[in-house]
Amino acid sequence: MPGFQFSGLQDEVLVQGPKVLVTGATGLLGRAVCREFQRNGWMVTGTGYRRARPRFLRCDLTDEDAVRRLLQEYKPDVIVHCAAERRPDVMERHADAAVSLNVHATSTVSKEAAVCGALLIYISTDYVFDGRNPPYGEDDCPNPLNMYGRSKLEGERETLRHCPDVVILRVPVLFGEAESVMESAVTSLWLKVQEATEESCPLDHCLQRFPTDTRDVATVCRKLAERARQDPSIRGIFHFSGKEQMTKYEMAAAIAQAFNLPSNHLIPLTEQPAGSAPRPINSQLNCSRLELLNLSVDPRAFSTAIADCLWPFTADKRWRQTVFH
Repeated sequence: MPGFQFSGLQDEVLVQGPKVLVTGATGLLGRAVCREFQRNGWMVTGTGYRRARPRFLRCDLTDEDAVRRLLQEYKPDVIVHCAAERRPDVMERHADAAVSLNVHATSTVSKEAAVCGALLIYISTDYVFDGRNPPYGEDDCPNPLNMYGRSKLEGERETLRHCPDVVILRVPVLFGEAESVMESAVTSLWLKVQEATEESCPLDHCLQRFPTDTRDVATVCRKLAERARQDPSIRGIFHFSGKEQMTKYEMAAAIAQAFNLPSNHLIPLTEQPAGSAPRPINSQLNCSRLELLNLSVDPRAFSTAIADCLWPFTADKRWRQTVFH
């Protein structure tokens, strides 16, 4: 049946604080955003789709009537729109379905946010840039190279069209507390690191990335929400990113070092692989606008943050105690 369904959500959040609705709350970033707002006194409602139950509301964001009913019922003060198809290679193969979520659903959420008077925070990406002339400021001209980047840029334009007071937050590749190592392109490198007893493992050593912890992004979202509710000038586009520039090869080597594992099977590849969606060489974001407004956070160091995220996937769960204590 179309629409949204209640799934026993609000048991833990009976405090009467401001209300935030988080779309994509079952995903890597959405879970972190829900936790951050909850810990800071907000009443949190999260939505998901396939993985919604039992903690979140099940809502098909491509169903305009369902989104309208959801917002009319919950009347959020803030909406953090995390829901998206984020896998560039998947988007090249299934463009229609991905555009339906990244563009059309974003348009619907924006329209309804404007109607109910909620502040909208839209999560976008560094992939709106072509990577040829970094670092990129908020006012630099986007030129996405793949369908994912184009769809997120269209999403930005939809939010600005329907909800001029939107806050757009562009972020790079994310990692965080994962339910599966495959949830992030960063934590998925754990599988490559563990192939030490197998044949050599080639990894990209061409594309420059800035891996960013979802906990840091979530804190920035909360700070933006709190400030923007008080200050109408906090609107438009912002950038947030980790500061460490790394290729996939360098990330994997850092993971191996963090867990005292061998890395000599990891082989750096200095040419982009054929057959995958084109990606920017270096889409580094200039984050000075957030920093000047004192709305940023100091990003966690990659080596400690990635160890924090991956230790549950080690064979010996006592690893954390032996390393950190």
